[in-house]
Formats: sequence, C-alpha cells, structure tokens
Amino acid sequence: MSTTAGTDVQPVRRDTHTGRQLIGIPLAVVALVVACVLSVMIGAKSIPVGTVVDAFTAFDPTNNDHLFVRDERVPRTVLGVLAGLALGLAGTVMQAVARNPLADPGVLGINAGASLLVVTGITLFGLTTLTGYVWFAFVGAAIAAVLVYGVSSLGREGATPIKLALAGAAANAAFVSFTTAVLLTGSDAFEQFRLWQVGSLAGRGWDVVGAVAVFIVVGSVIALLSGGLLNTLAMGDDMARALGQNVTRARVVSGLAVVLLCGAATAAAGPIGFVGLAVPQIARLIAGPDNRWLLPYAALLAPVLVLGADVVGRLIARPGEVQVGILTAAIGAPIFIALVRGRRVSSL
Repeated sequence: MSTTAGTDVQPVRRDTHTGRQLIGIPLAVVALVVACVLSVMIGAKSIPVGTVVDAFTAFDPTNNDHLFVRDERVPRTVLGVLAGLALGLAGTVMQAVARNPLADPGVLGINAGASLLVVTGITLFGLTTLTGYVWFAFVGAAIAAVLVYGVSSLGREGATPIKLALAGAAANAAFVSFTTAVLLTGSDAFEQFRLWQVGSLAGRGWDVVGAVAVFIVVGSVIALLSGGLLNTLAMGDDMARALGQNVTRARVVSGLAVVLLCGAATAAAGPIGFVGLAVPQIARLIAGPDNRWLLPYAALLAPVLVLGADVVGRLIARPGEVQVGILTAAIGAPIFIALVRGRRVSSL
C-alpha cells in the first residue's frame, strides 16, 4: 500500500450527477434482491423458487426442502448480507479516515487482531463453536484498533494518515507473529483456526447471525450517519478544524463503527478479503467522492459481491463448494487491478 496516497486528496465537490446517483440506488437494491434469491435457491441441491416460497407460506415440518431452506439457506444468506454490509461500510469509512483509497481492514491490523484472539480462545479455552469465536474476535479487533490509534496519536501531529498506516502495518506484523507462535503450540488449534481463517458462510446458523446482528446494525447506523463528518475529514485535519470539526472525536466515532463492523463480520465469517478494499472504489465510480452517497452504495454493493461469490463457489465445485473468501479475491482482484492500471481509482 502506498502511504503517499493520503497526500493527494481533493476536497469533496458538489456532484453534478445526482440523477445517476438516484437511479443507481434502486438498481443496486434490485441486484441485492436477485443475489439473495439466488443464494437461497442455488447450492449442492437447487431448490425451485416455488418451494422456497412454500417454506414460508405453507411450511411443512416433514418436508426436508422446507427445513433446509429455513434452517440452512436463509441464515446463510442473511449472514452474507450482514457480512457484506459490514465490510463494505468499514472499508469506506477507513479509506475516508486514512485519506487513502487503498486502505482496508487489514491495513490497520484489525483482522490480524481478531485472528490472534480467536487462536488464543481455541488454545486456552478449547473453543469449538462459531458463537464462541464471536466474542474473542470482536475483542481482538477492538484491541487492535485502540492500539493502532493510540500509537499513531503520539506526538504533536496526532494520528496522521501516514502514521496510521505505519502503526497498522507494525501491529499487523506483530499480531501475525504472535498468532503463528500460538498455532505452533498445538495442532488442534491450527485445525480449528484453518477452518475459520479461510472465510466462509457455510455452516453458520441463526445462532451466529443473532450473535453479530446487533453489532453490525449499530455499526452500520453510525457509519451511514457519518457521511458529512467523513467529507470534512477528507479535506485534511487543518481544514476540518477550521470548519469547526473535532478531529479527534470524529476519528473515535469512525473507529468505533469500524471496530463494530469488522469485528462482528470477521468473527462470524472469518477474514473475507478484498470486499472492504475494492467495493468502495467501485461505488466511487458510480456515486462520486461524496461519502453521503458513497456509504449507501457500498452498503448495497458489498453484499451483492459476497453473496455472488458464495453462489459461484457452490456452483463450480458441486457437490462441494469453494469458500467465499477465496472467490471474493478471485473475482475482485482482477477488477481492482484493472481500475488501478486504468488510473480510474477516484480520489477521496
């Protein structure tokens, strides 16, 4: 990641493409609905849409397809929507706060912090369920965020974009080293962690959805309401202060949203890569640099990417499946490379 990207930030200008922005929102909603329907219907066994509807309108507890839809496919789809929503919003907020279009949850070591606490929980407390991972991953993400922000805030300049990136890189390296050290102490911990680390929506039920839903909803509300705040931060600290913005408080609020979103999503589905990095860039091509538009677009497009990757993963490896974390990278990385090579990465 180039730490100099934060120095080439332009103030948010009035967007003259409001019509395109307004038209794009319902189209994104339609795409999300289609992705949800496909996610419920398609898998190792395809289920007709009529059976899916009957599972809710005329539920038969003796019908295996009805049970499978309600107990397996629907919670998996809901979790995909929540995880995508969280990662898309978190990436957008982080890019605005860091004033760097290549920032993502991995840059500040949040995923690495969550991973370290999950491994610790598996090793010391024998965790074997995803609901047990949730709390450890959430605490790990919070510790990582507080540590990185605290270190980068040292000195008179405060938490500048470059200092945030450097502190995040250092924390990420440290967390990865500690995680490796813990994994080397036991093969059981390694096996459990391997299944979680790849990033997947498979095997998650309503218990996992319920464990993270509140955190993601609260974090999403905070993020979606912070569009104007992020616009002022994108102008630089001095300009934000001149406009009456409390920069420290703004970063703390933004950081709280990121911790809630990344911690919950990573705990439930594992560290799904690429989504928080590239979806804001794709949304920025449609919505422009104004975060008041960019955040809703990211919230809609990111679940489409996650669910789409999950569906493709089920289709290409029947009767097995390719994990969603692998597919998001395989599908999204070429798009992101094309954006960078074509110099179409928008300024914040």
